[in-house]
Amino acid sequence: MTLKRPVWIPVVTGLLRRGEKVLVGQRPVGNTLAGHWEFPGGKIEKGETPEEALIRELREELGIEAEVGKLKLASTHSYGETGIVIMFYEVLFWKGEPKNVHHMELKWVKPSELTSLSIPDANRKILDRIEQALNED
Repeated sequence: MTLKRPVWIPVVTGLLRRGEKVLVGQRPVGNTLAGHWEFPGGKIEKGETPEEALIRELREELGIEAEVGKLKLASTHSYGETGIVIMFYEVLFWKGEPKNVHHMELKWVKPSELTSLSIPDANRKILDRIEQALNED
């Protein structure tokens, strides 16, 4: 029997901070993991750098123009035959107020509140690392 290896998809997310809080959005009905809370971002398209992909995704999902900072952490997670390589970048500045273009709801939460939200397993398994990254200067 041959084991199938997952198809790995590169994904980029942005850590937008406002004071002590970080922005999360609730995935819309009809999407995979609907109702789960996530950091804004998405798949990296062919020919894009992770930073370019994040700028595009933030424009599409939130209607903002962002300046992306450094990579804060990266992780992998397998959903059976599909896996993701997820990269978390700090977002230094943005123009415009984040608008709810893609998600059911947007909200600003303290990093310590993330554990009480329904979030994808890919994020839940590294919540301590995410919280640590958010608390770094």
